[in-house]
Amino acid sequence: MITPKMKRRMKRELSAEKPTVWVGKEGATPQIVNEISRQLDKREIVKAKILRSALKDEEAKSVASKIAQQTDSSLIEVRGHTFLLYKRRKKRVKSI
Repeated sequence: MITPKMKRRMKRELSAEKPTVWVGKEGATPQIVNEISRQLDKREIVKAKILRSALKDEEAKSVASKIAQQTDSSLIEVRGHTFLLYKRRKKRVKSI
């Protein structure tokens, strides 16, 4: 579960960062979803931006929530066309 304090910390850390994924005019394609889930496995937090051409009929929040649902992650924030996703990293078992 994400606490409000965690959300504030994540927003503060990523506010100056540039988006690592851009959602193009085709929208949330399987390739985009795979790339976001791969980045979530590495970093836990992903910042993505949606191009205006991808928002023909939908709002940015609905596209972001759809991607969050497909990647089993939590939607932290939607600000304009940019959104933050968080997925807790699985702990790796070290073998001896």
